[in-house]
Amino acid sequence: MDIHEVSFHGGPLKGELRVPGDKSISHRAVMLGGMAEGTTTISGFLAGEDCLSTISIFSRLGAVIEREGTDVTVKSPGMAGWKSSSLPLDAGNSGTTARLLLGILAGSSVTATVTGDRYLCKRPMRRVTDPLAAMGAAFDYEGGGGTLPLTVEGRQLQGIQYEMPVASAQVKSAILLAGVSAAGTTTVKEKTVSRDHTERMLEQFGAAVIAEDGNVAIEGGQRLTAASVKVPGDISSAAFFMCAAAMVPGSSVTFRGVGLNPTRTGIVDVLIGMGADVVQNPDPDAAGEPYGDITVSAGGLKAVEIGGDLIPRLIDELPVIALLATQAEGTTVIRDAGELRVKETDRIEAVCTELRKLGADIEPTPDGMIIKGPAKLKGAVLSSNGDHRLGMMAAIAALAADGPVSIEDAGCIDVSYPGFFDDLQSLM
Repeated sequence: MDIHEVSFHGGPLKGELRVPGDKSISHRAVMLGGMAEGTTTISGFLAGEDCLSTISIFSRLGAVIEREGTDVTVKSPGMAGWKSSSLPLDAGNSGTTARLLLGILAGSSVTATVTGDRYLCKRPMRRVTDPLAAMGAAFDYEGGGGTLPLTVEGRQLQGIQYEMPVASAQVKSAILLAGVSAAGTTTVKEKTVSRDHTERMLEQFGAAVIAEDGNVAIEGGQRLTAASVKVPGDISSAAFFMCAAAMVPGSSVTFRGVGLNPTRTGIVDVLIGMGADVVQNPDPDAAGEPYGDITVSAGGLKAVEIGGDLIPRLIDELPVIALLATQAEGTTVIRDAGELRVKETDRIEAVCTELRKLGADIEPTPDGMIIKGPAKLKGAVLSSNGDHRLGMMAAIAALAADGPVSIEDAGCIDVSYPGFFDDLQSLM
């Protein structure tokens, strides 16, 4: 068992960080680079295990991918030149890889089996395969239970209009990526706008995408052309240190070159609402994806209510927000976040279980949590549950605890943030 202990000896957190590249954007840059004909260059790529799974898969499909640090080159013959894989395409722990890949493969000319690790193989896939099947896609579930592994037989698809039952960038993206090679127009209707990295990047690769009034449409038959992609720092990774800076008295940390896409900056809204001092400086020269610098300084924290349209803009940050709420005055309510139950683990139950070990007053609800603060936290042995975001939450919890916090299976943090503990130490 990989166990990592974090001890905090007091004093404010100070300094600057340039967090690793955005995971969502890194995935998509490789995927669209593999779909496009020609040579795509990517800078700022996140070399975490999840994104390396995406590189491995698209290499197997026929792209020639070279990586040197955070610079990646994708040379692809385009989808027409792809080859079927006799061995399963392994997405590892990455739900983004698996779900978006299903949309891409569904309209291709190849047949492939998609699988993942033991955690990913428990996560639901029918939320993606059902609308893709409505477009004409063919799937064969090995176990018949709606989870991986499953086999995709690429075929000609037909565009559809699909109304999203819940906000999900992964489902929306899978449908739009299938729509690239489908006949006719594919339209996704959203009641609440989810992160829009796929739409932005499709345009960057030369596709015409129409987004208005909650609808996103793409005409099939468009050819993607290779592009140059700059990946900003991942705000979901920065969020852990942002909450740390907000929580530890006297702290002030500046984050350089972090993504400022408005569909992802819900964490900034919550920090400001809770009383932290937040200063944003967008880069005026940013193209495609907005980015810039953010400085977060500690303030007197107060409870907030989090729900509705805000949830899709901070869904991945909710574990560390729940931790932050344990140090805020009053009762914080998180609602409309049922999506947390089908992440790498049931994050609602897992967050509540782990934070209670520290002495937090936190209760799960069907779609969220109720947290009463401020709570005096104690040291404890916490489990990541194989979930990278729970692992990072546990490490940040040590900054509010009166004793060391040990994290079981801390190695899972590498799927999204290799070097996390080094960066944490640099601020202490």
